[in-house]
Amino acid sequence: MTSGLAAIVRDHKAGHSVGLTSVCSAHPLVLEAAMRQACADETPALIEATSNQVDQFGGYTGMNPAQFRRFCEERADRVGLPREALILGGDHLGPNAWQHLDARTAMGHAEDLVVAYVEAAYEKIHLDCSMRCADDPEVLTDTIVARRAARLLAAAERAADRVGRGGTTRYVVGTEVPVPGGAHEELAGLVPTAPEAARATIAAHRAEFAAAGLDACWPRVMALVVQPGVEFDHLKVVDFDPSAVTALKTVLNDEQTLVFEAHSTDYQRPAALTALVENHWAVLKVGPGLTFALREALFALERIEEELVTTAQRSRLRAVVDEEMVAAPGYWRSYYDGTPAEQALARAYSYSDRMRYYWPNPRIAAAQERLLANVASVAIPLPVLAQYLPLQYERVRDGALALDPKELVIDHVRDALRPYAAATRA
Repeated sequence: MTSGLAAIVRDHKAGHSVGLTSVCSAHPLVLEAAMRQACADETPALIEATSNQVDQFGGYTGMNPAQFRRFCEERADRVGLPREALILGGDHLGPNAWQHLDARTAMGHAEDLVVAYVEAAYEKIHLDCSMRCADDPEVLTDTIVARRAARLLAAAERAADRVGRGGTTRYVVGTEVPVPGGAHEELAGLVPTAPEAARATIAAHRAEFAAAGLDACWPRVMALVVQPGVEFDHLKVVDFDPSAVTALKTVLNDEQTLVFEAHSTDYQRPAALTALVENHWAVLKVGPGLTFALREALFALERIEEELVTTAQRSRLRAVVDEEMVAAPGYWRSYYDGTPAEQALARAYSYSDRMRYYWPNPRIAAAQERLLANVASVAIPLPVLAQYLPLQYERVRDGALALDPKELVIDHVRDALRPYAAATRA
């Protein structure tokens, strides 16, 4: 089993095109797929929770950092992933969830958030203070962002010392961060971070960390988030263009402990993922693309269910999901414009996959379980499987995959992860 974060950074800086996939999801089937992929590849499984997903108040999953750790460890044990190969991280940790509050209050919550993650032994912490709070100026300077990050770093380090984990936490910084979960608006074009902006971000954070007496932590700042020119909106993916980062990719040449981290790499083609790693984006984050694949598989199973299960017994999963999304539109309404028909299509199929916020809903979770149980209770004819899940059909025919609905779903999610695994291995 390849060792952890420090080794990945060291090997990448030594000239090897290696990296690590960062899975940002809390869905149990997605997590199981990621952990099985890690077992197959003999690599660590890096699982990251975002600040709106898991926080000290529960986030939208209803879990705090310690609870999410136990949730992940239980799944690791189930699939046979050694605990030491499970790396947990916190993504966009800062005032993101409290932007509607004044900066003093929001940063107080952000400190408590970071402390909760560190006390729960998360090894990788993204300090992200790039968002405006209610009483902030329109544009935050690098200095303001870095000073706030230094405040969170100090809180994290105190917490680490308190729980006997001093000197072990690795950090990620970066102010030019894509919107968590994809763009709100239709993308007209995307420009990678300017090299001078990336250098200014590094300089500001280094200076503010030193001013706070935390310069000894700098070697544990493992990654810088910059925009490589990748993003997605509801209907479109902006593909990585290596020629656009010729100057940017050299920014870290003299930084012996820093690599780039790429956010919003969902839906990039395999060659683009490989090119990202080759151009020093050694951490590739993916989240909505995995729950998008989960939804594809579950909707395909529902079509199989319609072929084989009586109407009265069916799960009605897609209908239940849409009913619950319409009843509680807070997670999608500001994203999906257009006519009612266009909004309905987006709720089901958008690359932004706002559906991912609804899987914990009890009624939706019950419909999912009913779907899996229904399909498990019947013999799926191979020609029907071929119609709706053709890649899984081939693996079933080859004897490499069990004809079991849960296994089919997990394998389909792994199809979204396999290009990442290939891209991050030298």
